[in-house]
Amino acid sequence: MSVRLSSPASLMQPVPYHHVAVATGTRQVHVSGQIARDADGTPLAPGDLAGQVAAALRNTHAGLASAGAGFADVVRLTFYVTGWAPERIEAFMTGVQAVADEIGLPSPMPPASLIGVDFLFEPDVLVEVEATAVLD
Repeated sequence: MSVRLSSPASLMQPVPYHHVAVATGTRQVHVSGQIARDADGTPLAPGDLAGQVAAALRNTHAGLASAGAGFADVVRLTFYVTGWAPERIEAFMTGVQAVADEIGLPSPMPPASLIGVDFLFEPDVLVEVEATAVLD
């Protein structure tokens, strides 16, 4: 399987992600929305956007790894962030950068969307991450 990431010059630059992913392969991996909780459901980094982004990405990595995938196989990331405002980008990116090397998240990231939402399924959850990867 191969994933080729690109950002055509005609699209907005610079951004912390690639605009396009082209993947060849037949096996898809879809990781459901991951949040900042440990295996027993204990909240991680309450009230801390950067900490929750880092924890949610670690959990996303664990989901990918369980299927034999990694971020090099990811063709799409979706981030849902409660109470989003542009001034929160620094905290968001701090969380991304805190774990990027540890989990093999490339820079720029695969194609990604950040969607602001009013709330997620629990009041303390600030971010949720979904991933799609292609293998074989």
